[in-house]
Amino acid sequence: MTKRWLVTGCSSGLGQALVARLAAEGEQVVATARRPEALADLSARYPGNLVTAALDVRNPAQCAAAVERAVGAFGGVDVLVNNAAYGQFGTFEEVSDAELAGQFETNLFGPWRLTRAVLPLWRAQGAGHAIFVSSVAGTVPFPGLAAYNASKSALEGAAESLAAEAGHVGVKVTILQPGGFATGYSANLAIAETRIADYTPVSDGMLGALRAMNSNAEINPPELFADVVWRLSRLETPPLRLPVGPDTEAFLEASYDARRSEYDQVVKAGHHRLA
Repeated sequence: MTKRWLVTGCSSGLGQALVARLAAEGEQVVATARRPEALADLSARYPGNLVTAALDVRNPAQCAAAVERAVGAFGGVDVLVNNAAYGQFGTFEEVSDAELAGQFETNLFGPWRLTRAVLPLWRAQGAGHAIFVSSVAGTVPFPGLAAYNASKSALEGAAESLAAEAGHVGVKVTILQPGGFATGYSANLAIAETRIADYTPVSDGMLGALRAMNSNAEINPPELFADVVWRLSRLETPPLRLPVGPDTEAFLEASYDARRSEYDQVVKAGHHRLA
């Protein structure tokens, strides 16, 4: 069955690979980007089932207009993919209020407002699938990515709440947790204006690893992400959480094991009864 898609952050990387795959499969797609001219080739290649729209998820009017574009072009939305995001690099002390606000405005508030704009359509039709592109960084802390970690953790919490609130009206929710992908993430990484030398022993290695991602021939290709999302959309009962990429297993298992071990130790020692 053909689905109607609204996807954010499609000018490059995961979003571009995804909308190309969807259009090739015959799906009806609204591909969005802050600069929609970057999608001209895709639009020309799939003129019958892919349309574009200008969308900066920080702009409420553009969020509303993107939903209206989907309704006008295809009659509605069946799947929303909240993909648009960027990384803010800087340790906890280095990131300013303005830098922190910018990170949350794009990575949390934008997906929230766009999903909120689509929910009336889904309540009316009794079905819809909200896909939130998080990261392993939503679970696993990385030095120098405190703001990014926080924004993705918050996104996952919001998505889990949406699943609990809207499941009874037919809304499905999936949180994707990609590992490392060749997406240009490091090229678009925002670096905190303030740098503090005391943190370089823990942050510089992380920054170097991020900058080396696109030159790593073994890193996951965006087409892998697109294939996972395509197959996910065919499931009658999609999972709430889905790691994406073979490199995610080691990160997530180590994090879950550490949390469980600490929980067991705290409970055994009785520290949870201190209150």
